[in-house]
Amino acid sequence: MLEKSFGLFYYLKQVKNQKNDERYVYLRITVNGSRKDISIKRQWESQRWNSQYGRAIGSKSDAKELNTYLDVLLSKIYQIKRELIDTGKPITANNIKNRLIGKDQDNHMILVEFKNHNTQMQALVGREFAPSTLTRY
Repeated sequence: MLEKSFGLFYYLKQVKNQKNDERYVYLRITVNGSRKDISIKRQWESQRWNSQYGRAIGSKSDAKELNTYLDVLLSKIYQIKRELIDTGKPITANNIKNRLIGKDQDNHMILVEFKNHNTQMQALVGREFAPSTLTRY
């Protein structure tokens, strides 16, 4: 199911007890009024930030580098959105955030993988493998 509204926005957020002018850059993902915020683990000065466009101001290499990184991150989010549509999963801010940070991937443990392998081997005993081959595994 497609979403009714979808928005991405970068903003600066001040940390408590922070004395200097650098702030953390956050990404806000909004889908159908539900929003999730993600820190992109970068800091930027508030005087060199355009809050209307959510971009770094300036033509120095550090500003260009940050803006390029923000564009790459946006591209990755649109790719995740396309993957969710292709797999038939609902497009929610939480699903996009989880996929972006890698939380949605299944972590396979080695013993689980060996068990799956042995189950497959057992199904092939008599056709492709001998019973003694199964006992070695």
